[in-house]
Amino acid sequence: MKALLQRVSQASVSIDGLEVARIAGGLLVLVGIEPDDNQRILEKVLHKLLNYRVFSDEQERMNKSLIDVQGGLLLVSQFTLAADTRSGLRPGFSTAAAPAQAEALFEQLVQMAKQRYANVQTGQFGADMQVQLVNDGPVTFMLEV
Repeated sequence: MKALLQRVSQASVSIDGLEVARIAGGLLVLVGIEPDDNQRILEKVLHKLLNYRVFSDEQERMNKSLIDVQGGLLLVSQFTLAADTRSGLRPGFSTAAAPAQAEALFEQLVQMAKQRYANVQTGQFGADMQVQLVNDGPVTFMLEV
């Protein structure tokens, strides 16, 4: 699994011009599911998302987590993160999970997040989404578990 974590001052997802999700400050996470992903990996990723220290403390050091600042968590499925880009000029998607598997795991991740944290929003799996964000910092990390 790959999770592109971005600290944002705001982010939203729209589908066909209709806003379906919005957070103020917090984390926008683009999630790429790979064929070998499983429950254990979901647990590890979610633990990192909620506890990764990417928010500033009083000394302007990244020492606070999403839980500490009580920000929003916006999860967006993005299969292109799992693409194989090592050769050629066109990405290959054999390294991405099959759609049915990816959807099931992504929905499981969303449900786990909602059970552990109050402020969780999400896009819609497989939809053509427009994602808007204001990256705060900018602060962006690629989490690979």
